[in-house]
Amino acid sequence: MQIAIFVFAAGVWGGQYQTQLPSHAWLAVLSSILTIAGAVAFQWYKSGVVRANLFRALVLAIALGAGFAWSSWRAAWRLADELPRALEGRDVELTGVVAELPEAGEQGVRFVFHVEKASAAVPQRVLLSWYAAERGGAAGVVPSPHPGERWQFTVRLKRPHGLANPELFDYEAALLERGIRATGSVRPSPPPVRIDDFVVRPATLVHRLRDAIRARFLAALPGAEFAGVLVALAVGDQRAIPDEQWTVFRNTGVSHLISISGLHVSMVGLLVGWLAGKAWRRSQRRMLRLPAMKVAAATGLAAAAVYAVLAGMGIPTQRSLIMIAVVALALLGGRAPSGGIVLALALLCVLLFDPWAVLAAGFWLSFGAVAILMFLLGGRVRAAKGWRAAVASQLGITLAMIPGLVVLFNGFSLVSPLANALAIPLVSFVITPLTLLAIVLPLTGLLELAHWFFGLLMVFLEWLSALPFAMWTQAAPPGVLAVAAVAGVAWLMLPRGTPARAAGALAMLPMLAWVPDRPAYGAFRMVVLDVGQGTAVHVRTARHELIYDTGPAYRQGGDAGARVLVPYLGAAGVRRLDRLVVSHDDLDHSGGMASVLAGVEVGEVMANFAVPADAPPPRATRPCLAGDSWSWDGVEFRILHPDERELGKTSDNDASCVLRVAAPGGSVLLAGDIERGAEQRLVAQASGSLASTVVVVPHHGSRSSSGDAFVSGVAPRAAIHSAGYLNQFHHPHPAVLQRWSEGGATNWRTDEQGAILVDAGAHGVEIASWRDLARRYWYGR
Repeated sequence: MQIAIFVFAAGVWGGQYQTQLPSHAWLAVLSSILTIAGAVAFQWYKSGVVRANLFRALVLAIALGAGFAWSSWRAAWRLADELPRALEGRDVELTGVVAELPEAGEQGVRFVFHVEKASAAVPQRVLLSWYAAERGGAAGVVPSPHPGERWQFTVRLKRPHGLANPELFDYEAALLERGIRATGSVRPSPPPVRIDDFVVRPATLVHRLRDAIRARFLAALPGAEFAGVLVALAVGDQRAIPDEQWTVFRNTGVSHLISISGLHVSMVGLLVGWLAGKAWRRSQRRMLRLPAMKVAAATGLAAAAVYAVLAGMGIPTQRSLIMIAVVALALLGGRAPSGGIVLALALLCVLLFDPWAVLAAGFWLSFGAVAILMFLLGGRVRAAKGWRAAVASQLGITLAMIPGLVVLFNGFSLVSPLANALAIPLVSFVITPLTLLAIVLPLTGLLELAHWFFGLLMVFLEWLSALPFAMWTQAAPPGVLAVAAVAGVAWLMLPRGTPARAAGALAMLPMLAWVPDRPAYGAFRMVVLDVGQGTAVHVRTARHELIYDTGPAYRQGGDAGARVLVPYLGAAGVRRLDRLVVSHDDLDHSGGMASVLAGVEVGEVMANFAVPADAPPPRATRPCLAGDSWSWDGVEFRILHPDERELGKTSDNDASCVLRVAAPGGSVLLAGDIERGAEQRLVAQASGSLASTVVVVPHHGSRSSSGDAFVSGVAPRAAIHSAGYLNQFHHPHPAVLQRWSEGGATNWRTDEQGAILVDAGAHGVEIASWRDLARRYWYGR
């Protein structure tokens, strides 16, 4: 049965990586075939027509098909609840209930809204943003809806859409897993109306309780540095933890302790079960009626379930709760299931409930860590005990998780064993119990004590995180190297006496030593990243790296530098930028500049404004002025605009730094936000240098740019428009798209196609979009 469940999981995983879902008719045929095949195989086995080995093979084949069919059916049903394209960007009136914990930000709040009634056909679950400036009341007041409240809003919705870039987080997949089928914003007019203070439902009761606990914790620790961590340990809401602390947690490998993990749920169940069993044993009469073991199992399961529900039922929490339930029910029934059965049943239950779980990193890390622990601690003739067992387990998990961490996060912490040696006992047995006790007993002193202990831990973690060798980072490896590394780890984990066991380490070396191939001499690659309404471009030559613009700062918080550029550069294996060129000081081009300077070593900044005060100072700076040029690896870089005399005399847009990159196989023009005036000057002064194979269209395709003379002067084969999906400026303008098309260019759009990849080599120029290269069935749905 265990193998069949794992094969079923493989089928679910395969179903989630389809580029297009099968038709309902095809799925119905497949489901019918699987059902008939299962019934026939079972009947043949009972009657002795087939042998056991053949029967097992048939069961595995059916399990694989069943997993594929199940994930496909669930996907088809969920995608059927979609927003019609005709309603995107239109005002719609909704009445419904705030369904989950709202996420407060500096400028507004985001929350899941369960739609009960609407003026048009909309999905049942939508994610709404309600900004302070749009509240309709006092300016600057951040709205504060609470779970369970019924509201009437006028909103503008759009289909689920996220930034699509190589190797980065898939926001659309995350929305699909949560059942959110549209996103949008609350409109100020007509003003929102709260209809009911609280709608009593099981889910709203839970989320209102979580909201109350979060509010009480934050009020008890006003301005406390680690209050967000205690909230995360209590109710699973990690959004109050600042990015700086997450960086420390990642660098030291303790992120799994900050979320409510399976370890915490198991600890609560075991502790409550142990206390209940101990109390039950005090009465001989009670013991005769019901064994203390069964009482402990039932109470432990109940406590774990309450904590898991309070925590929001994330994947690690689900896995741990299901495993506890299997063990508890087995003990209540007088059975003792093996660890493999428990893990397999937990896997099956998670995938039946949530087949999209296989898309989440937490799924692989959670089940992988437990499987590794079972393998390390089970079936050994001379198993280690006490502290030796703890040390061996921690080192074994650290080593075994390396391939997964490299594939999922492009690196792993080298100081993780040392950090976890202190963090695991302190968080699990001191900080978390104090935090949970503070939920039941509203004593501020408990939270202050937990906060003090965590502050002590952070001193140690920050010291470890600052070590220059704290993190191993590398480019995302090919799948074949990752598979070889997993096989090597498995061989290393075999018992002592296994022939050539140490050779398993050699199988990991190709993955750890792998670096992505680079352009040849005289060639370059360019990626116009999908950063929303803004611009960010990466140019790579044989030995050099350049970034042109750093994308926008986002209204909901954060910026493209932290969310897109730094993670992308890590996945691409870029540890140092030779030059950062920022065209001008508008937030849609320079919004991520501080984050890039903080996250990546930068050799030189080229810009016509001061580096942000909150950014680490670069090694060198220089102005971006016409006539400046340099050559890297047979590729020519030349600044065409602005002239020094124009600085301060034109608008910020028209003072944009215009960069042309040229190689024997093709050229690219990066035009910033220049408008008609600057375009005309360029055509007059640098007409011989304008012609380019590819142009990143000025000002995101605004109709104030891309004049006829400029389009004719550039005469590109491809025009790339970097713009946000359904942006408020309606970029790119249809007239601009038509103008470039009539000029002989193929239009490419980041809002519809994701990141645009340009490869200029000896063969000429090749262009592709990330949404086409890595297509998934949910894109555009």
